[in-house]
Amino acid sequence: MTDSALWFSSLTAGTAVLASWVTSRGTARAAQIQANTAEKTQRVVRISEARRTAYVSLIEQAHKMAELYWMISDIHTSAAPRIEQLPALKEARAGLREEYAQLRHVIWVINLEGPDTVAEAAENLRLATRPPYRVLEAAIAGDSSALTEFDQYYDPFWLALLAFVSTARSAVHDL
Repeated sequence: MTDSALWFSSLTAGTAVLASWVTSRGTARAAQIQANTAEKTQRVVRISEARRTAYVSLIEQAHKMAELYWMISDIHTSAAPRIEQLPALKEARAGLREEYAQLRHVIWVINLEGPDTVAEAAENLRLATRPPYRVLEAAIAGDSSALTEFDQYYDPFWLALLAFVSTARSAVHDL
C-alpha cells in the first residue's frame, strides 16, 4: 500500500507541477498579447493625434492666407488711387509670404505623417496659392489689370482647401 500511496502522491505532485507550468505559460502569453495590443492602440492614438494636429494647422494657415486674399480684393475694389493702394498691396504680399512659409512647414509635417492621399491634397492646396500670388506680384510690378483677375482664384483655392478637408477627414476616421 505504501508503494501505491507513494506512486499516487508522486503522480499528483507531478500533475500539479505540470498544471502550474501550463497555467504560467498561458498567463505569460496572455500578458504578452495584452501588452502588444495596448502598444498598438497607443500607437494608433499617437498617429491620429499627430495627423489631426497637422491637418488642423494646415486648415488654419489656409484661412490666414484667405484673409489676406480678402484684404487684397478689398484694396483692389477700394476707390483709393493706385499710388495709395501700392503700400497696402506690398504689405499684403509680405503677409502672404510669411503665411506661406508657415503653410509650407505644415505641409512638410503632413508629408511626414501621411498618408499619401492627404499629402497630395495638401500639395494641391499649396499649388492653388500660386496664381493669386503671381497676380499680386504683377499688380505690384505695375500691371494695372492684374488685380481684376485676382478674384477668379478664390474658387480654386477654396476647392483645394475643401478637397484637403475631405481627404483629411477620411484619413483620420480610417485609422
